[in-house]
Amino acid sequence: MLRTAEVDDLSARAMAAFRDRAEEAGLVDVAYATIDSPLGELLVAGTRRGLVRISFPTEEHGLVVEELATTVSPRILEAPARLDDVRRELDEYFDGERTRFDVALDMQLTHGFTRKVLRVTSRIPFGSVSTYKDVARRAGNDRAYRAAGNALGANPIPIVVPCHRVLHADGGLGGYGGGLDVKRFLLHLEHAID
Repeated sequence: MLRTAEVDDLSARAMAAFRDRAEEAGLVDVAYATIDSPLGELLVAGTRRGLVRISFPTEEHGLVVEELATTVSPRILEAPARLDDVRRELDEYFDGERTRFDVALDMQLTHGFTRKVLRVTSRIPFGSVSTYKDVARRAGNDRAYRAAGNALGANPIPIVVPCHRVLHADGGLGGYGGGLDVKRFLLHLEHAID
């Protein structure tokens, strides 16, 4: 009779073999993994085009995986090795060793004005901030600062697409999908606020 540890080992090896075979056969459209961070456990997901989603610990990771299976592809599998670059860059960022992300992005979860806002936001340099109004203006509609805020709130790739760098014109934090404590933490990490 097999002991629990032996069963767990056999199960882990079978899952690794399945994952490898699925990858080799090109059957995985979306790979996901988790990463420990100072914010808690983040879920990262990518397609062959690039990073498609980061979710905060406040989000139910199982629901995020279901959402990706519905909106991107049902061919989704936990495959950490495919996300090694993303995980490494996030580790470096949180360790204060990275000020710019180099991973490719897959923006398919965004459209229209939201995508324009996120492209503008992705160009805000490390350690700098902008305003909702300025982001809206640079995205093509200077009066759409509330829509810009909504677009930033729907950012599927926070941290890497740095929506935390956008503040109210009066310097107030505004909102943030990961919560204001997370936004404050990221801005302090980047020395963007006191």
